[in-house]
Amino acid sequence: MIRRKILNLFRFEYLRKSLALGAFSVFVGNGCMLGPDYIPPPVTVEDTWIYQNSKRVDILETVNPYWWQSAFADPVLDDLVEQAIENNLELRSAALRALQAQQLLAIAIGNQYPQIQQIEGLVDRSKYVRSGITGNYQSEYYLNFNLTWELDMWGQLRRLVNSAAADFEASMAEYDGLLVSIIAQVAQTYINIRTVKRRIQVAQENIRIQTEGLRIAEVKFHAGEVSALDAEQAQTLLSNTQAAVPALEAMLQQFKNTLSILLGMPPHSLNDLLSVPPTVPHVPSIITIGMPQDLLRQRPDIRQAERLLAAQGELIGVARAELYPNFSIGGLIGAIDIRGGQLNGRSDAWDLFVEFDWNVFNYGRLRNNVRLQDATFQQLVSDYQQVVLQAQVDVENAIVAYLKSQEQQYFYNIAAMASEEAVNLSMTQYVDGAIQFNTVITTMVSNFTQQDLLVIAQGAVAANLVQVYLSLGGGWQIQDGLTPLELLPEETIEDMLRRTHYWDKILE
Repeated sequence: MIRRKILNLFRFEYLRKSLALGAFSVFVGNGCMLGPDYIPPPVTVEDTWIYQNSKRVDILETVNPYWWQSAFADPVLDDLVEQAIENNLELRSAALRALQAQQLLAIAIGNQYPQIQQIEGLVDRSKYVRSGITGNYQSEYYLNFNLTWELDMWGQLRRLVNSAAADFEASMAEYDGLLVSIIAQVAQTYINIRTVKRRIQVAQENIRIQTEGLRIAEVKFHAGEVSALDAEQAQTLLSNTQAAVPALEAMLQQFKNTLSILLGMPPHSLNDLLSVPPTVPHVPSIITIGMPQDLLRQRPDIRQAERLLAAQGELIGVARAELYPNFSIGGLIGAIDIRGGQLNGRSDAWDLFVEFDWNVFNYGRLRNNVRLQDATFQQLVSDYQQVVLQAQVDVENAIVAYLKSQEQQYFYNIAAMASEEAVNLSMTQYVDGAIQFNTVITTMVSNFTQQDLLVIAQGAVAANLVQVYLSLGGGWQIQDGLTPLELLPEETIEDMLRRTHYWDKILE
């Protein structure tokens, strides 16, 4: 009986009136949009790189999104990058921030539709008394449907949607920027690990050479050919070189711990992943860097700054809309059914209304808010232009550091080969008695220093190459087009599903 009465509330008459109300609101709601309309501000970008004529760089090709694969061709590094993308906790947090921004955009879109959609109902059964005599039971059934729609006469709600959309795009650019940074940090830390392992190997090789020098000095001392000074000097040098190894081993473990954070795993879990030879990764003879104009679409921080600027630009229109009256339309349809009382019977009701409110006495505050939003916009214009300028400086610095570190490596290589030959010659001449042991000590100290500097220079070349790709902003394209939910691991999504079931629709 109650079910039939509820269905009767939505007869054709009420449906017709509701449709008329909706059509009217759509017609009125498509009003003007108070500006200003956002236009990206001009920025200054150079036409060429300073070192673009170098034989080691190629400006005609754009950056490979998988630059670490083309640059180093190292399966271990590829695996580490893949694990970092999947498990890095900072990256996961950024994806969740993007998901929050996506839901705020959905809320802003929903605010364009009727803000109040409310059903009120009542079922009541009671006795009534008449002239001191207890009467029969009275049953009352009551159901209303209320709707109120604030019309978007001045484009305020549409501006809020545009602003939320730009904020969402900015949050995705923030994720992209963090992704680029995480990939570069993994590559640089991996290079540091291999560089330190090579430095330990160099130290051990020099320990072997210096141990042999100590043995020769002791043999000559026991033979009475030299004083004990030679052996003591040899022992001093050997002990100092041996002392360098623990410091390098501590540095190696610290780099492993850094890598474990990037991979989102405990430090001891890296032992199987890092069974790599103690060699510094080689770099390609030519690297692709593209043109400066590519930075505007490639650097995530530039895209993020521009989208934040666009979001703020829409808020100026929102503030301007507050200077004008707000219009709302709405209506009510309902029915009351009473049985058993004096008002026994059924009554239906409907109502349509139009209302407005206007903050006519708050114009000082509202105009100041417009100026506030505009000043914030101008600040973000300067921030955006600064980001573009800084991006170009970052690339130029990275390119010059990479090219000059290669020149430095070339000369260190010559010095290392010469110092190694000097050690061999001095040892031979000392055994023959042609020189003093001081000369041998000098060549051994120089050899260890030069060999270590060469390894450091080789690591700097590889690390500077990573810095070039980081400054160019390459790498985010590998996940371009994915939604925030697709950027999250399965366990995070399953956890959200267990907590609430409101994600089911999105996941279908």
